[in-house]
Amino acid sequence: MTTEHDTTACAEPVSFDLDSLTIAGIQQGLHAGTFTAEALTLACLAQIEALNGKYNAIIFHNSAALDTARDVDRRMAAGEPVGPLAGVPVVVKDPMDMVGFPTTAGWKLLYSATGGVDLMPATDSPVVARMRAADAVILGKTNVPVLSHTGSHANDSWAGPTLNVAIEDRVPGGSSAGTASAVAASMCVVGLAEETGGSIQNPASAQGLVGVKPTIGLVPNAGVVPLSSNRDVVGPIARTVTDAALCLNVLAGYSAEDPKTLASVGKIPAKGYAAALSTEALSGKRIGLYGPGWRNQPLCPETTALYERAQSELTAAGAILITDPFAGTGFAELRQPTAPTPNFDARGLESIAYDLECYLRRLGPDAALKSYAEFAAATAAEDPFGPKGVLSFLNTLPDFRAAMADPTVPPALPDFIALKAAYLDIVEDVFRAHRLDSLAFPQMRQELPALHSRETIQETTVGELNIAGLPAVTVPAGTFASSAPFELIFVGRLWDEAELLAQAYAYEQATRHRSRAV
Repeated sequence: MTTEHDTTACAEPVSFDLDSLTIAGIQQGLHAGTFTAEALTLACLAQIEALNGKYNAIIFHNSAALDTARDVDRRMAAGEPVGPLAGVPVVVKDPMDMVGFPTTAGWKLLYSATGGVDLMPATDSPVVARMRAADAVILGKTNVPVLSHTGSHANDSWAGPTLNVAIEDRVPGGSSAGTASAVAASMCVVGLAEETGGSIQNPASAQGLVGVKPTIGLVPNAGVVPLSSNRDVVGPIARTVTDAALCLNVLAGYSAEDPKTLASVGKIPAKGYAAALSTEALSGKRIGLYGPGWRNQPLCPETTALYERAQSELTAAGAILITDPFAGTGFAELRQPTAPTPNFDARGLESIAYDLECYLRRLGPDAALKSYAEFAAATAAEDPFGPKGVLSFLNTLPDFRAAMADPTVPPALPDFIALKAAYLDIVEDVFRAHRLDSLAFPQMRQELPALHSRETIQETTVGELNIAGLPAVTVPAGTFASSAPFELIFVGRLWDEAELLAQAYAYEQATRHRSRAV
């Protein structure tokens, strides 16, 4: 889709093909003087004006976006250094703290305009701060379901439902629904997403995009409304693997605000995640395939056919495929959906009250809510853990009651720790025994459910990856007959992001499956 705008900085109108715009293209255009950051920002704002009323991706608009773009232009004209994402239009998921905006987590009780209280952060979350430092142009914050409780949609958000840009009558994926829709509709180039239970991989796959679910501890998640500090992780959603890798360069690394990121030291490629991208990255790589050893849930016939085609494409690119390498390991038996949810394994979320306590403390001395006790009192009318609450299923978890007894004390969570260790031990054994470089699965067992059907996305990897903390990259791999996207997800061991991105890039370049959605 092409948009045109006159700007005072450019003598001629500037035309942008926003659907094919990339970070590298922006860098080249800015340095060559082909266009300005201001002109590009105006084009994206026009795209938002034209499409956001339909898709409902962005719920808060950043009025300072043009000022940021003009500052980039000024500094470049003066020969001053700029950041690696200079002038790149981005969006931020609502639960990530951004100074000047309330953090609502999609809930009317956490937004004053809908009768709740405003959680106004005193400082940016580290990931937002890193995007600002990289000179990205933040266009706004994006829609999520209440407390990011589902990986399928944002239907219950105070802002209303977000639509899937790729196929409008199907769920958009969640909880990073708005981020995915903004990227898919070319309102921005990349967006920040966050996952606890599929919230990066599901919306990316649902809308034909690239999503990076990092190793837990690679990217700081302080200043992000938590579901579980044991599982939450921030990552990028983009239209291309290269853009996702370049965004991950900015997000990854140690933050004193999030001690678990200390584990990332020495694990990040010295030249960044885009340096090793190669069209030959699949050649000779040993890749494990989905089967009952991983999860005893069969693929539907159409998914099976699409997956078989993808396997042929991987083989043509030089990969060596290993059938069901988890067979006989006991891996599938570790999975245990949390009643009454039919498919979601919520273990590890028992710490949510303590995690919220820590999050609220970080907001600052002037915050409307400063502790979990104050949060519980302010939201008692719709207790999320009560019988009708969106997180009521947590009551069936073995360590949840003990963790809720005193939210000021970090819970031990012995069952979760043992489960995580069991997952990681088997993964390590399987990768070693079969000399695997990665796994490549269909990200969903069947195509997307209808937008308001109340059915959930039938993914193949969510609980396992989130509990173990493993990284993954989704990449377009075609469409179902309905036009719903079909995607592969490349899965690796801890800290394998560079390898997974390289393999996903090789597959992307060999197949070129992604088509324009708008």
